[in-house]
Amino acid sequence: MNRDRETEEKTVRVVLDDLPYGHASEQEIGGPIGRIRIPDGVRKERIYRDIILIAWPSLVELVLTQLTSIADQIMVGRLPGQEGINALAAVGLAAQPKFLLMTMIQALNVGATAMIARFRGQQNRERSNLVFKHAMILNLFMSLLFMALGLVFCEQLIRFMGGTGISEETLKLGDDYLRIQLYGFIPLCLAITVTAALRGIGDTRTPMIYNTIANVVNLLFNYIMIYGHFGVPKMGVAGASWATIIGQTVAFGIAMWVSFGKKHYVYLDFKEKFRFDTDLMGRVVGIGIPSMMEQLFMRAGIIIYTRQVTGLGDLIYATHQVCMSIQSMTFMMGQAFANAATTLMGQSIGKRRYDMSAVYMRLTRNLGIAASFVLMALMVFFNEEIIGLFKDSAEVIALGAPILLLLAASQPFQADQFIVSGGLRGAGDTRYTAVVTAITVLGVRSLVCIALISVFHLGLWGAWIALVADQCMRTVLMGMRYHSGKWKQISVKNTIHAEKREARERPVSNGKI
Repeated sequence: MNRDRETEEKTVRVVLDDLPYGHASEQEIGGPIGRIRIPDGVRKERIYRDIILIAWPSLVELVLTQLTSIADQIMVGRLPGQEGINALAAVGLAAQPKFLLMTMIQALNVGATAMIARFRGQQNRERSNLVFKHAMILNLFMSLLFMALGLVFCEQLIRFMGGTGISEETLKLGDDYLRIQLYGFIPLCLAITVTAALRGIGDTRTPMIYNTIANVVNLLFNYIMIYGHFGVPKMGVAGASWATIIGQTVAFGIAMWVSFGKKHYVYLDFKEKFRFDTDLMGRVVGIGIPSMMEQLFMRAGIIIYTRQVTGLGDLIYATHQVCMSIQSMTFMMGQAFANAATTLMGQSIGKRRYDMSAVYMRLTRNLGIAASFVLMALMVFFNEEIIGLFKDSAEVIALGAPILLLLAASQPFQADQFIVSGGLRGAGDTRYTAVVTAITVLGVRSLVCIALISVFHLGLWGAWIALVADQCMRTVLMGMRYHSGKWKQISVKNTIHAEKREARERPVSNGKI
């Protein structure tokens, strides 16, 4: 009883927990999404509270995680003159190969989050833990494999990203940075998997805590190792990379300590009897594979896009990388609300409350879009100051400050497509999001960028017009899918199929053979 009470304290309690189970009939559920009424006895304020309780710790955690990369760029950008410009470009070159190698890890985590959220909605702790354990084991082996591949092909990856416009010195720095990052690849991937599992049960506060600690460690070692303090030699870009993996390893250690404690709804205990469940893992992978395809399409499009910009030279690419880093920070607002949408959508579906899934989505979108206007105002009024944080160079500020105005205009569209796609993933509708990403990143961003840079010679402006066009198109397509209601049929079929299968298996699990 005490353990159950402790576990309850570690799990975010939402409105859904006080509502009865709904229905999962394909005949009763379907059709376009209208303005669904909030159920009787439920106050709108409580629903907003659910969203914020999940979103705000997630926002802090995501911002702090992103700050690991941002801190590297700000601090290496402070290196004097051309050295700082080369360092900024090098850190940017290393980012895309690293994200590419993490694609399968992230895809499996999407499936794990959705399934854990669904089992949490059904109050099935045993199945939630089984998903978590499977995800950790598979991601351990996959991170080993991709770390090895990355180390073997590190130089080729950096040279491919650099194209013909990047200097040899920048390529060398990028190779050093990526190679060191890969040494810490396994702890990074496993910590992300723990975060995904905790997110599925609505616990975004714990990852916020261990990522805060990790970022303090990272900043401290950045100061020591980049510039050379306390008897440590000046290491520049390599020092930034070492500091990052030290911080990530600290986060991994705390995440594992959390995972092996049974106070959380999900935990690891390898002393318990374990048998690999291919059927359960198939369901996780079934959600994760379309997400993996989405990530691969996105990474392929971004690599094509990035190579167009690297051809413009070190200065323009360094400026572009500063603007991309600022955009990545604005992503965190939309992603935090997207995480709330994924969790609450998954839990609503697990409890067959399709009415609540629509209500949660509508109110989450309201909050996310309102927050995007705050970001818009900051970028409009402080564009030069924000660019100057990364590199106090008149050339970089002159090139980058106008780009931030274009980025500011895209904020509401960016936030909305993040939230809607997060909700669709929570419903298991990941194939559509993969197709949309392929169309927008490969078909819009990449092709428009090639045309505007190579044909119309618009330089950096061409790249950012293409990026904003991608965001707007994605917002339209994601919104159309959500409002069509087709995601409900997918989730209903999955729920009915899974419950029938579990009903057939239940006698075996009870020892009645």
